[in-house]
Amino acid sequence: MSDFDILDEEVRSCTLCTLSAKRTNAVPGDGDRKANVMFIGEGPGYNEDQQGIPFVGRAGQLLNEMLASIDLQRQDIYITNMLKCRPPNNRDPLPAEITACGPYLERQITMISPKVIVTLGRYSTANFFPNEPISKLRGKPMPWNDITVLPMYHPAAALRNGKLKDALQRDFQQIPELLDSENADRSSPLQNTLPTTTEERQLDMFAPPPTDKEPTPNSDEEPSTTESGPKQMSFL
Repeated sequence: MSDFDILDEEVRSCTLCTLSAKRTNAVPGDGDRKANVMFIGEGPGYNEDQQGIPFVGRAGQLLNEMLASIDLQRQDIYITNMLKCRPPNNRDPLPAEITACGPYLERQITMISPKVIVTLGRYSTANFFPNEPISKLRGKPMPWNDITVLPMYHPAAALRNGKLKDALQRDFQQIPELLDSENADRSSPLQNTLPTTTEERQLDMFAPPPTDKEPTPNSDEEPSTTESGPKQMSFL
């Protein structure tokens, strides 16, 4: 069994936070474990919880369309989420949940060693750059630990807002160019703008959100009108 297989099994059997109690399946990730491009979303939705695979709902269908537009397929990339289990009612992740899942994501990044990381949504982007809103960072390649990070809106947000879908489409067109430039420039030193510890990132992530943030539902499924509880994911 490979190190990656061991990691996946750890995720599937994880009980480090309360999300494990009500999940159907944990969702470690999916795709090419040696991919040049790694996508990081925010949390599984209903369909992902049922199948144990990330991005298999409507947002996943849009993601597949965007990949096809740059001649990529799902098997060409690796995709995962910040959280490995579905939050109840698709609410925002809690600090303790991100703390529990954080080491899994860090190990995935280390083992894959991608040239480009695409962050999908506010919480995923804040994991790397916690001090700026997604509305200012999206579409702007950022250096992090010798990896280029490209923040984007979440496909679920794009499903609800045509303007965001256009922005997502434009941002995807940058990926081939970034891969080409990484092939030429990866030996160049990059500045790491991420706080030095996981704990610092998490504290910054849950600071009051910037005032220019436009709230938009962010889930791989339609919001439920019958469920109650904490607010649903509302980060782009």
